[in-house]
Amino acid sequence: MSAPSLRDTFNGKRVFLTGHTGFKGSWLALWLRRLGAEVHGYALPPDQSPALFDQLGLADELAAHHLADIREEGTLQHALLKAEPHFVFHLAAQPLVRLSYREPVATYETNVNGTLNVLEALRALGEPCAAVFITTDKCYANREDGRRYREGDPLGGHDPYSSSKACAEIAIASWRDSFFPKNAPVAIASARAGNVIGGGDWAEDRIVPDCMRSLGAGEPIAVRNPLAVRPWQHVLEPLHGYLRLAQALAASPGNAALRSAFNFGPEEAANQSVEALVTEILKNWPGRWEDVSAPGAPHEAGLLHLSIEKAIDRLDWAPVWDFAATVRETVTWYRRAAEAPAAVRAFTLEQISRFEQAAAR
Repeated sequence: MSAPSLRDTFNGKRVFLTGHTGFKGSWLALWLRRLGAEVHGYALPPDQSPALFDQLGLADELAAHHLADIREEGTLQHALLKAEPHFVFHLAAQPLVRLSYREPVATYETNVNGTLNVLEALRALGEPCAAVFITTDKCYANREDGRRYREGDPLGGHDPYSSSKACAEIAIASWRDSFFPKNAPVAIASARAGNVIGGGDWAEDRIVPDCMRSLGAGEPIAVRNPLAVRPWQHVLEPLHGYLRLAQALAASPGNAALRSAFNFGPEEAANQSVEALVTEILKNWPGRWEDVSAPGAPHEAGLLHLSIEKAIDRLDWAPVWDFAATVRETVTWYRRAAEAPAAVRAFTLEQISRFEQAAAR
């Protein structure tokens, strides 16, 4: 039996969303508003210029727009309890591998202690709530042997970012087992997504924003790790998974199979090298690239694949856009944003609508 529509689930519901000013958080906030949800955001101010959150004009339409640090336990708990949420999505994080080498302690404080602060706030909630905690595919102990990692595989992480997310996953499982039994009003799950691309990501040291900045300036794209293979997916793919997971949790809060971890990644054909990604980008925006790989650079995983059978089997979810469509939609967003900056919100909503229609098919 198919799940009810997302609008049926989220329309009129209160949603507490951490990290709402970030790349994925901004897309999710806009989609939730499109679905009729009352969104309460909690995050630091955007640290990029331009910032997708500002481009979408989201600040004025949120029920609450808290600009605060996820590490501030008291401030966070007050905001969450005041919202009385039906749903919680925890996205706030330090998400960059290379930055985690420069700021390892701050990365751990944000990604581990911030997660603990949300868990503790939920312990005090006492009302029915479905909570989805977002971590990463990099939380696995990656042996780079080509196997597809499943949710029960060992956790780990070479770099501080990856290992901090593994720690967060362990904490989520511990708090769920210790403080949120199946009859508790709050149902908790975690979501591990592959490499996400899409319009509006302006972060440093990410391949797609680097490509867009270089192409916009008429410069060659500098590629530092062309042979690394990643499970590329459009940002709407995992967000769709998060929404479906929250929907399922709310419908069956006592289901132990749902109160667990889920992978959200693309079909096998979208596991492509960085070189293949850049080549596909150049089909949609002509230019050139150059290899700037350097010996002695900080370690970044060269190969990482996810198994998504659990999400397909347990949730009304499956990948929607293939690799070519994912890249095309991403590049189209950036080119339209450059041509018509005042229309960013309108064509972002159009892209969500196209995705919804494709998902329904």
